[in-house]
Amino acid sequence: MSYINLPSDQQAAISDVDETVLRAAVHKCLDEERVGPIHGLDLSNCGPYVATKLHGFQQAIAEYSKAKAHAKRERTRQDALRAGSDLVHAVQQMKGRLKTERQEGELFYIDDQIRPPFHLSKRLSVRVPFRWRASQSADWDHGQLTFVYDFSPQPNYTQLPPKRKPSAAKVARDLEDRLFEEWERLKMQALFSLREFFRKGGDGDAVPEVFSVRPSPHGGGLNNFSCNFWQPERPAP
Repeated sequence: MSYINLPSDQQAAISDVDETVLRAAVHKCLDEERVGPIHGLDLSNCGPYVATKLHGFQQAIAEYSKAKAHAKRERTRQDALRAGSDLVHAVQQMKGRLKTERQEGELFYIDDQIRPPFHLSKRLSVRVPFRWRASQSADWDHGQLTFVYDFSPQPNYTQLPPKRKPSAAKVARDLEDRLFEEWERLKMQALFSLREFFRKGGDGDAVPEVFSVRPSPHGGGLNNFSCNFWQPERPAP
Protein backbone atom coordinates (compact mmCIF):
# COMPACT_ATOMS: atom_id res chain seq x y z
CA MET A 1 0.00 0.00 0.00
CA SER A 2 1.29 3.45 -0.97
CA TYR A 3 1.03 6.04 1.80
CA ILE A 4 2.98 8.99 0.40
CA ASN A 5 3.80 8.23 -3.25
CA LEU A 6 1.22 8.04 -6.02
CA PRO A 7 1.63 4.85 -8.11
CA SER A 8 2.85 5.47 -11.66
CA ASP A 9 -0.44 4.37 -13.27
CA GLN A 10 -2.38 6.85 -11.13
CA GLN A 11 0.12 9.60 -11.97
CA ALA A 12 -0.40 8.97 -15.68
CA ALA A 13 -4.19 8.92 -15.38
CA ILE A 14 -4.28 12.13 -13.33
CA SER A 15 -1.96 13.91 -15.76
CA ASP A 16 -4.12 12.91 -18.73
CA VAL A 17 -7.30 14.49 -17.38
CA ASP A 18 -7.98 17.90 -18.94
CA GLU A 19 -9.98 19.97 -16.44
CA THR A 20 -11.78 21.90 -19.20
CA VAL A 21 -12.83 18.65 -20.87
CA LEU A 22 -13.88 17.23 -17.50
CA ARG A 23 -16.11 20.21 -16.69
CA ALA A 24 -17.72 20.02 -20.13
CA ALA A 25 -18.33 16.30 -19.70
CA VAL A 26 -19.94 16.84 -16.29
CA HIS A 27 -22.33 19.44 -17.73
CA LYS A 28 -23.13 17.16 -20.67
CA CYS A 29 -23.95 14.35 -18.26
CA LEU A 30 -26.41 16.67 -16.53
CA ASP A 31 -27.96 17.83 -19.80
CA GLU A 32 -28.32 14.30 -21.17
CA GLU A 33 -29.14 12.71 -17.79
CA ARG A 34 -26.64 9.91 -18.34
CA VAL A 35 -23.01 9.22 -17.43
CA GLY A 36 -21.81 8.22 -20.90
CA PRO A 37 -20.02 11.53 -21.68
CA ILE A 38 -17.61 11.02 -18.78
CA HIS A 39 -16.63 7.41 -19.44
CA GLY A 40 -13.72 8.17 -21.74
CA LEU A 41 -11.77 10.23 -19.21
CA ASP A 42 -10.30 7.25 -17.31
CA LEU A 43 -11.25 8.78 -13.95
CA SER A 44 -11.55 5.41 -12.22
CA ASN A 45 -7.76 5.01 -12.56
CA CYS A 46 -7.01 8.33 -10.83
CA GLY A 47 -6.94 6.71 -7.39
CA PRO A 48 -9.53 5.81 -4.74
CA TYR A 49 -10.37 9.42 -3.80
CA VAL A 50 -11.39 10.38 -7.34
CA ALA A 51 -13.03 6.97 -7.87
CA THR A 52 -15.24 7.54 -4.82
CA LYS A 53 -16.35 10.96 -6.10
CA LEU A 54 -16.94 9.47 -9.56
CA HIS A 55 -19.19 6.80 -8.07
CA GLY A 56 -21.12 9.47 -6.16
CA PHE A 57 -21.62 11.48 -9.35
CA GLN A 58 -22.78 8.43 -11.28
CA GLN A 59 -25.32 7.61 -8.56
CA ALA A 60 -26.54 11.21 -8.48
CA ILE A 61 -27.04 11.26 -12.27
CA ALA A 62 -28.92 7.96 -12.07
CA GLU A 63 -31.26 9.37 -9.40
CA TYR A 64 -31.81 12.52 -11.45
CA SER A 65 -32.64 10.57 -14.60
CA LYS A 66 -35.22 8.45 -12.74
CA ALA A 67 -36.99 11.38 -11.08
CA LYS A 68 -40.43 12.28 -12.48
CA ALA A 69 -42.07 14.78 -10.13
CA HIS A 70 -40.95 18.39 -10.55
CA ALA A 71 -39.83 18.82 -6.94
CA LYS A 72 -37.83 15.62 -6.98
CA ARG A 73 -36.21 16.52 -10.30
CA GLU A 74 -35.11 19.87 -8.88
CA ARG A 75 -33.69 18.24 -5.76
CA THR A 76 -31.87 15.44 -7.60
CA ARG A 77 -30.49 17.90 -10.17
CA GLN A 78 -28.99 19.98 -7.36
CA ASP A 79 -27.55 16.79 -5.86
CA ALA A 80 -26.01 15.92 -9.22
CA LEU A 81 -24.59 19.43 -9.59
CA ARG A 82 -22.91 19.15 -6.18
CA ALA A 83 -21.60 15.68 -6.95
CA GLY A 84 -20.19 16.92 -10.26
CA SER A 85 -18.51 19.85 -8.51
CA ASP A 86 -17.07 17.45 -5.92
CA LEU A 87 -15.69 15.27 -8.70
CA VAL A 88 -13.99 18.19 -10.46
CA HIS A 89 -12.58 19.39 -7.13
CA ALA A 90 -11.22 15.92 -6.35
CA VAL A 91 -9.36 15.83 -9.67
CA GLN A 92 -7.96 19.31 -8.99
CA GLN A 93 -6.75 18.17 -5.57
CA MET A 94 -5.02 15.13 -7.03
CA LYS A 95 -3.38 17.25 -9.72
CA GLY A 96 -2.11 19.54 -6.96
CA ARG A 97 -0.78 16.59 -5.00
CA LEU A 98 0.93 15.20 -8.09
CA LYS A 99 2.56 18.57 -8.81
CA THR A 100 3.85 18.80 -5.22
CA GLU A 101 5.11 15.22 -5.31
CA ARG A 102 7.04 15.82 -8.52
CA GLN A 103 8.54 19.06 -7.22
CA GLU A 104 9.62 17.39 -3.99
CA GLY A 105 10.93 14.43 -5.98
CA GLU A 106 13.60 16.69 -7.45
CA LEU A 107 15.22 16.95 -4.01
CA PHE A 108 14.13 13.87 -2.04
CA TYR A 109 12.36 10.55 -2.46
CA ILE A 110 11.15 8.19 0.27
CA ASP A 111 10.45 4.58 -0.66
CA ASP A 112 7.05 3.62 0.77
CA GLN A 113 6.89 0.12 -0.74
CA ILE A 114 7.83 -1.59 2.51
CA ARG A 115 6.61 -5.12 3.11
CA PRO A 116 5.89 -6.46 6.60
CA PRO A 117 8.09 -9.26 7.90
CA PHE A 118 6.76 -12.81 7.92
CA HIS A 119 6.85 -12.89 11.70
CA LEU A 120 6.47 -10.08 14.20
CA SER A 121 7.46 -9.78 17.83
CA LYS A 122 6.53 -7.03 20.29
CA ARG A 123 9.72 -5.23 19.24
CA LEU A 124 8.50 -3.75 15.98
CA SER A 125 10.74 -2.11 13.41
CA VAL A 126 10.32 -0.41 10.05
CA ARG A 127 13.28 0.35 7.79
CA VAL A 128 12.66 3.29 5.45
CA PRO A 129 15.05 3.81 2.50
CA PHE A 130 15.38 7.30 1.06
CA ARG A 131 17.51 9.53 -1.16
CA TRP A 132 18.12 13.26 -1.14
CA ARG A 133 20.25 16.01 -2.63
CA ALA A 134 20.86 19.65 -1.87
CA SER A 135 19.92 20.92 -5.35
CA GLN A 136 18.60 19.60 -8.67
CA SER A 137 22.13 19.63 -10.10
CA ALA A 138 23.73 17.76 -7.18
CA ASP A 139 24.34 14.02 -7.02
CA TRP A 140 21.94 11.85 -5.07
CA ASP A 141 22.86 10.57 -1.61
CA HIS A 142 21.16 7.49 -0.20
CA GLY A 143 20.28 6.48 3.34
CA GLN A 144 17.88 4.51 5.47
CA LEU A 145 16.29 5.02 8.85
CA THR A 146 15.05 2.18 11.03
CA PHE A 147 12.25 3.05 13.45
CA VAL A 148 12.16 0.72 16.47
CA TYR A 149 9.12 0.45 18.71
CA ASP A 150 8.49 -1.75 21.77
CA PHE A 151 4.78 -2.41 21.57
CA SER A 152 2.87 -3.09 24.81
CA PRO A 153 -0.64 -4.30 23.94
CA GLN A 154 -3.25 -2.84 26.23
CA PRO A 155 -6.48 -4.68 27.13
CA ASN A 156 -9.62 -3.50 25.38
CA TYR A 157 -11.97 -2.46 28.18
CA THR A 158 -14.78 -1.61 25.74
CA GLN A 159 -15.36 -5.29 24.98
CA LEU A 160 -17.07 -7.74 27.32
CA PRO A 161 -14.81 -10.54 28.54
CA PRO A 162 -15.38 -13.84 26.69
CA LYS A 163 -17.61 -16.39 28.39
CA ARG A 164 -14.95 -19.02 27.87
CA LYS A 165 -11.25 -18.70 28.20
CA PRO A 166 -9.81 -18.48 24.66
CA SER A 167 -7.46 -21.19 23.51
CA ALA A 168 -3.73 -20.57 23.31
CA ALA A 169 -3.96 -20.70 19.51
CA LYS A 170 -6.64 -17.98 19.43
CA VAL A 171 -4.66 -15.80 21.85
CA ALA A 172 -1.63 -16.16 19.57
CA ARG A 173 -3.66 -15.29 16.45
CA ASP A 174 -5.22 -12.26 18.12
CA LEU A 175 -1.80 -11.03 19.21
CA GLU A 176 -0.40 -11.52 15.71
CA ASP A 177 -3.30 -9.51 14.24
CA ARG A 178 -2.67 -6.67 16.69
CA LEU A 179 1.04 -6.72 15.96
CA PHE A 180 0.47 -6.43 12.22
CA GLU A 181 -2.04 -3.59 12.74
CA GLU A 182 0.46 -1.76 14.95
CA TRP A 183 3.29 -2.43 12.48
CA GLU A 184 1.21 -0.88 9.69
CA ARG A 185 0.49 2.13 11.91
CA LEU A 186 4.19 2.44 12.68
CA LYS A 187 5.06 2.34 8.97
CA MET A 188 2.53 5.08 8.20
CA GLN A 189 3.81 7.34 10.99
CA ALA A 190 7.44 6.69 10.02
CA LEU A 191 6.83 7.64 6.37
CA PHE A 192 4.90 10.78 7.23
CA SER A 193 7.53 11.83 9.76
CA LEU A 194 10.46 11.42 7.38
CA ARG A 195 8.60 13.27 4.62
CA GLU A 196 7.82 16.12 7.02
CA PHE A 197 11.50 16.32 7.96
CA PHE A 198 12.56 16.80 4.34
CA ARG A 199 9.67 19.16 3.62
CA LYS A 200 10.94 21.38 6.40
CA GLY A 201 14.33 21.52 4.69
CA GLY A 202 16.00 18.81 6.76
CA ASP A 203 19.47 17.60 5.77
CA GLY A 204 19.67 13.90 4.98
CA ASP A 205 23.06 13.74 6.67
CA ALA A 206 21.30 14.55 9.96
CA VAL A 207 19.00 11.53 9.76
CA PRO A 208 20.03 8.85 12.28
CA GLU A 209 20.36 5.22 11.25
CA VAL A 210 18.09 4.07 14.09
CA PHE A 211 15.42 5.90 16.06
CA SER A 212 13.61 4.58 19.14
CA VAL A 213 9.99 5.57 18.73
CA ARG A 214 8.38 7.47 21.60
CA PRO A 215 4.99 6.08 22.63
CA SER A 216 2.32 8.49 23.75
CA PRO A 217 2.90 9.54 27.38
CA HIS A 218 -0.86 9.21 27.89
CA GLY A 219 -0.94 5.56 26.86
CA GLY A 220 -2.51 4.13 23.75
CA GLY A 221 0.69 3.52 21.79
CA LEU A 222 1.71 5.73 18.88
CA ASN A 223 0.64 9.31 18.30
CA ASN A 224 1.38 11.86 15.58
CA PHE A 225 4.68 12.86 17.21
CA SER A 226 6.04 9.42 18.11
CA CYS A 227 8.28 9.12 15.04
CA ASN A 228 9.47 12.75 14.85
CA PHE A 229 13.16 11.99 15.33
CA TRP A 230 14.20 15.60 14.77
CA GLN A 231 12.13 16.98 17.66
CA PRO A 232 13.29 16.90 21.30
CA GLU A 233 11.43 14.46 23.48
CA ARG A 234 8.49 16.06 25.22
CA PRO A 235 8.66 16.00 29.04
CA ALA A 236 6.11 13.85 30.79
CA PRO A 237 3.19 15.84 32.24
